Amino acid sequence: MRYDLVDLKLFLAVAEERNLTRGAEKAHLAPSSASHRIRQLEDALGTPLLTRQARGVALTRAGESLLRHAREVFAQLEQMHADLAPYAQGIRGHVSLWANTHATHTFLPMDLAGFLRDHPQVSVTLEEHTSPHIALAVAGGEVEVGVVAGHVESSGVELLPYRQDRLVLVVPAGHPLEARRDEPAGLGFGVVLDYPFVMLHAGSAIHTFTMNAAAAQGRHLNVRIQVRSFGAVLRMVGAGVGIGLVPRSALVFADRERPPTVLELSEPWARRDLQICVRNRASLSGFAVALVDALAKSAEA
Repeated sequence: MRYDLVDLKLFLAVAEERNLTRGAEKAHLAPSSASHRIRQLEDALGTPLLTRQARGVALTRAGESLLRHAREVFAQLEQMHADLAPYAQGIRGHVSLWANTHATHTFLPMDLAGFLRDHPQVSVTLEEHTSPHIALAVAGGEVEVGVVAGHVESSGVELLPYRQDRLVLVVPAGHPLEARRDEPAGLGFGVVLDYPFVMLHAGSAIHTFTMNAAAAQGRHLNVRIQVRSFGAVLRMVGAGVGIGLVPRSALVFADRERPPTVLELSEPWARRDLQICVRNRASLSGFAVALVDALAKSAEA
């Protein structure tokens, strides 16, 4: 197959405009040249991409498929440019960091801001994953540094203390569970599963963790609404939408006018000791060592 990015860019413009002339103008080509390139692209792919109509063009099934892939191609190219741009600006090092939802939404933003301010020549890629996945990725050399919560069963990694926190239950004012806020031992997770939950979005590490915790009790969560941050969870709970499970450190994001009621959980997994996870500190790049040291130092402070 012989075609290039100019052909794909032209096809994308024509497909989005649903008009050959306007698409050619958008791609800075003459209509005759654009029509010739589209025919060559169809010949190269061996199938019609457009159906010519009186007032424009329509996509064939093959054309719809190519449009989807072309958008993905150009999105990947933009990401490539974004990844390479820092090196042209003097960036000399890069560290990959995976962390669970808890760390990503609470402690890491401030800690990474301090690290990047002190190390302007370094860039960091942060991805959110579950703790077991992070430990396996670090052990396999897929990622240099991780931040995990609780006990992770993975050989071949070193764990360093990072932060201490707890997951707590938050309920709206006047909720039936509010009367049990002073129970010394805290609430068992099974007690709260009859009530609708406000959850972080599906795919977030804490969403997966909470679903698994309910499944371990042979139950399913009643998810009323899914949101994108702990702050949104707290505001939804304060507004009476449902109950939620958040780190104690996230309570600073609660709406002061309608703060939720905080209840302790008796479950052992409620304690969320965050740990820095590396495969072998001695084998880390210098920039990764600097990041590990900065995270450990911020925890001490």
